[in-house]
Amino acid sequence: MISWPLVLLFGDSITQFAFDANGWGATLANKLVRKCDVVNRGLSGYNTRWAKHILPKLIPNSTHAENIAAVIIFFGANDSSIKEENPQQHVPLEEYAENLRSMIHYLKSVNIQQDKIIVITPPPIYEPHWEDHCFTKGYKLNRLNSVTGAYAKACVQIGMESGADVVDLWTLMQESNSDYAVYLSDGLHLSDEGNQFLESNLWLLLEKKLGSLPFIFPYWNDVDNNNPESSLFQNVTEKKD
Repeated sequence: MISWPLVLLFGDSITQFAFDANGWGATLANKLVRKCDVVNRGLSGYNTRWAKHILPKLIPNSTHAENIAAVIIFFGANDSSIKEENPQQHVPLEEYAENLRSMIHYLKSVNIQQDKIIVITPPPIYEPHWEDHCFTKGYKLNRLNSVTGAYAKACVQIGMESGADVVDLWTLMQESNSDYAVYLSDGLHLSDEGNQFLESNLWLLLEKKLGSLPFIFPYWNDVDNNNPESSLFQNVTEKKD
């Protein structure tokens, strides 16, 4: 069996939707085609309290980790919900930080090096639009940008402490555009502009790590037509059962 290096996307709905048209994950997959498989393990509505139990099932041991090229962890949008309005998804700030630390520690324990780990902070909340969205669902406003900012700050701190790369989406979006609502489709999830913004910032990191990887199987014009097998499998790793 021919084995492609894997880039694992692990997060909540913003990750689950990453393979939608113009999604940040789909764009990454296109850039890495014939170099890596980009695997989407986004779980809409999930938080770090639940995710830390799932991650070891996705990468159960060092054998399964051998082919991992990068792991992207992207949680916090649900953890940072207001407890009184959304107790099902809310995770206290201190626990959120510890859960992130635990997941990064687990990845290292199965021999995934810190330079293969990227954490992304939750994006900012544009409260007027998210409040409208909540109202249509029969809820009160259940997220505040200032609260999400505290979770983003904790995410940055844990990433830096752990030696992982960090995309501080909460800060970057607000610094890039005073009208950062353009990056959000409903005040929380990413618009087309938001997907492009995240992907471009993420690619700055991934290109350094993965951009030089060779194509799996050579360019068609480089195949030795008289002896194709010898040239076809030059940059291919095969897994044994």
